[in-house]
Amino acid sequence: MNSFDLTIFHWLNSLVFWNPPSAQVGGGGWIDTWIIFEAEFLGWWILVGASLIFIFQRKNITRWRMVAEVFFAGFLTRFVFTEVIRFFYNRPRPFEVLENINQLVTHSSGGSFPSGHVAFFSAISAMIFFYHRIWGLVFLGITLFMGMGRIGAGIHWPTDILGGFAVGIFSAWLIKKISSR
Repeated sequence: MNSFDLTIFHWLNSLVFWNPPSAQVGGGGWIDTWIIFEAEFLGWWILVGASLIFIFQRKNITRWRMVAEVFFAGFLTRFVFTEVIRFFYNRPRPFEVLENINQLVTHSSGGSFPSGHVAFFSAISAMIFFYHRIWGLVFLGITLFMGMGRIGAGIHWPTDILGGFAVGIFSAWLIKKISSR
C-alpha cells in the first residue's frame, strides 16, 4: 500500500464509531449513519436526478439520445472496463489486509480497484455534464461524497475511488465521442 492510500483511508475510517451513539439512529451515531448513507444509498439520488433531467428535457430527440448515452456509458464502465481491469488486477479490499479497521458495510472480498460504484455513477454524471454542465458537476460532487463514504465504511482505498472516476469519465467521453459521429 502506498502512503497516500493509507493516510487518507485511516483518516476517513477513523470517523467511524467516533461519535457517541444516538437513540434516534439506532445506536451507531449520526456520523456512522451518514457514512452508510453515502456509501450505499447516495448513488440512487444521482439516478433520481438523472431521471428528472430526462423528464424535463425540452427536445424529445435530445432526451432519448441522452438516455441512450447515459445507459451505454454506465453499462460500458461497470460491466466492461471495470471487470476487465479487475480480471487483470485483483486488488484486495482494506478489510482484507488491515487489522483493526472500522467496517460499516459488509462486502465480498477482492475486486477493490477500481470502485464499480464510483465508476458507474461518475459515468452517468459525466454524461449528464455533456448536456447540463451545472447538474453534471453537482452529480460528480455527489459521486465524490459517495466514494468518500465507501472509504470511510472500510471497503475501498482512495485510489480505488480515483480509478473509478477515471474509468467512468473515460467511458462517458468515449460514448459521447462515438455518438457524435
